[in-house]
Amino acid sequence: MSDLEIRPARPEELTAVGELTLAAYSADRNLVDGVGYATELLDAARRAELAELLVAVDGDGTLVGTVTIARPGTPFAELSREGELEFRMLGVPPSATGRGIGEALTRAVIARARELGADRVVLCSLETMTRAHRLYERLGFVRLPERDWEPHPGVTLIAYRLELT
Repeated sequence: MSDLEIRPARPEELTAVGELTLAAYSADRNLVDGVGYATELLDAARRAELAELLVAVDGDGTLVGTVTIARPGTPFAELSREGELEFRMLGVPPSATGRGIGEALTRAVIARARELGADRVVLCSLETMTRAHRLYERLGFVRLPERDWEPHPGVTLIAYRLELT
């Protein structure tokens, strides 16, 4: 993906980043009705303020992906602990899937974790996100079942980790 740039989201892109994230989750049927997650996915401005918000931009300048990086103890951290960097809300719209964008964003998170001196990268994912699970496992992530959890009744998130040390 030589024509792909991964960088922090710019203020003028935040509305589009939110819409892209929601579109990616909606297309894969990864939204759970009634829990307000769509509103959270749309609010890229809050993610940019309280976490690190990266975007993938293709050679034409089109936004083709996004990911949120959270440090332990910050508002967007769900399962990270000291020495870990967490990522969430990895989204690639249907028009851009199959081009390695999700992998490139995940690798950018791993690189950021190394820059920060983290020992591992963690994430949680819906049980139904099997395509994403295959990507994570191919990159060396392993299941972390002792940290699986339910943010809402009937919604199970499964945890993964990648050791960096």
